[in-house]
Amino acid sequence: MAETGGPDRAPLLSLRGIGKNYGAVVAVRDVDLDVYPGEVLAICGDNGAGKSSLIKIMSGAQAPSAGTIRLRGAETRFRSPHDALLQGVATIYQDLALAPRLSIAANVFMGAELTRPLGLKFLRVLDRARMADEARAYLRRLSVEIADTRRPVAGLSGGQRQAVAISRALRWDAGIVIMDEPTAALGVKETAQVLDLIRRLKSEGRVVILISHNMADVAALATRVVVMRAGAKVIDRPAEGLTPDDLGHMIITGRDVAQ
Repeated sequence: MAETGGPDRAPLLSLRGIGKNYGAVVAVRDVDLDVYPGEVLAICGDNGAGKSSLIKIMSGAQAPSAGTIRLRGAETRFRSPHDALLQGVATIYQDLALAPRLSIAANVFMGAELTRPLGLKFLRVLDRARMADEARAYLRRLSVEIADTRRPVAGLSGGQRQAVAISRALRWDAGIVIMDEPTAALGVKETAQVLDLIRRLKSEGRVVILISHNMADVAALATRVVVMRAGAKVIDRPAEGLTPDDLGHMIITGRDVAQ
């Protein structure tokens, strides 16, 4: 199926002929996919459809068995999730990978802590005050107001924790944010907050790649939908006009409702 985007738009991320084998098991087979700036791309499919393996390749968690990846037009390899992050691809998994006992600021700046000189030039210490201020600013960009960013993450709600994880992606200036089941186990109010966070990322021109079993969330957020089945991409189409029932039907049958 032809990719969306049009001749006047250059994809930010392009996958060509991507495959992934685990021994004799083929998890992903010959996937072509273009991801464009400012879109929310939902990747859907039943358990075992290959979407998790595809996301692991896109996030740098696993290397593809076949195919190529191009980022901003240049061929690349993601040797690890941190390598992908350095290249602007951040992944927020369902468990968020936060350290509950550490402060909000420490979680936002994890792996990229700010320091300041202490007396001698070669001696530096953590600049906790600056990290607290900048963490508050990242959260404010997401319309989340938390006055004390030195408080532990353990005391935050599920929606606020998602905001902290997204703020960390902003800290790395990620142009692509992959979110794995971001509203799983959240209540109605917190789910609405997370959906708003995703909309704000889109409004900044960032790509959000969304993995979700919640078809209501997909229908509310996605600008484009990809459906995986038996490791292959079987549907790639704009999400406009699709209902949760339409999405469920496409996942079950592997056929576009427009056909």
